[in-house]
Amino acid sequence: MSITIKDFGQGYHLLVLTNKHGLRLAVTDLGARIVSLKAENRELALGFDSAQEYLEKDAYIGASIGRTAGRIEDGHFTLDDRTYQLSVDPATGHSLHGGSPGFETKKWSYQTIEDEQGDTVLFTTESPDGEHGFPGNLRVEVRYTLTQDDIWRVTTRGISDQTTLFNPTNHVYFNLSGDITQPIDQHVLWLDSEEYAPLRADSIPLGKKSSVANTPFDFQEPRQLATVFESDFDQKVLVDGIDHPFFLNEQGLDKVVAFLVSPDEKIKVSVATDAPSIVVFTANFGENTPEMRGKNLSDHGGITFETQIAPGAEQFSDFGDIKLPPNTPFETTTEFKIETRKDF
Repeated sequence: MSITIKDFGQGYHLLVLTNKHGLRLAVTDLGARIVSLKAENRELALGFDSAQEYLEKDAYIGASIGRTAGRIEDGHFTLDDRTYQLSVDPATGHSLHGGSPGFETKKWSYQTIEDEQGDTVLFTTESPDGEHGFPGNLRVEVRYTLTQDDIWRVTTRGISDQTTLFNPTNHVYFNLSGDITQPIDQHVLWLDSEEYAPLRADSIPLGKKSSVANTPFDFQEPRQLATVFESDFDQKVLVDGIDHPFFLNEQGLDKVVAFLVSPDEKIKVSVATDAPSIVVFTANFGENTPEMRGKNLSDHGGITFETQIAPGAEQFSDFGDIKLPPNTPFETTTEFKIETRKDF
């Protein structure tokens, strides 16, 4: 294993982890984000070549997201009989990803940890009491580990001195073809989920769980994502793809809950998580896509696996609980296993 540190511009750093198989993970202290994931000399994750590009084009790509991933309706929530007002996204009137600027643009402190089984970058940051309207001084750690058996592990931990909300995620986008000018419609997806959360027109969950049965959102048997994009399913039409929480049948790091296979069947990424849901987003950007590494990103040019408690949990108890009691740590881990054709 090895870790190298490079300049990433604007005072930020790029840390590159490489294992014995040549799998390479690049991360940065700008937003505690993944910048690159390479296997077999193929780029598997969306990203930019400099900190400036993230700040100018899209600061959410690959970033650690929080305090709360997703949208909170009108920026309102109630804790212990007290109502809080968060800063809201001017375009929607809702809180988005915990407020902007958020975790995605913070400069995180970091330290490196080298080990025979895998190398780690540990990022830390503070979110002060009242930031974007959230109560409590929150300390957050994001730990990225690249193991010798080709697993990228993401562990996020938070602790607050007051009761608050905490529902973090990682906003990695995968395109396993290695060509971001190609949409992910020919990728094959499997997802261990029988239910998803339908959305309103403004992307706020309706507050119910719906069966995926007999819909294009049913990936309980592996199938191409093209089946979604070619459909006239109302929830697909609403967002021009997928941007929905899926409730997992099982969870735990000993269980694969999703996998994605490249169109040429040479790369497979499997997901294991202790989170109860995954928000799948198929990069529904339309024509407004950024240039990335010298190429224009295709519409539907990537797919996320945002492991978390389903957005809307602050008002729909059936979705889960994102209340973080004072001085009580919360920790969640997701593993992405990268396999090449010879391995699966």
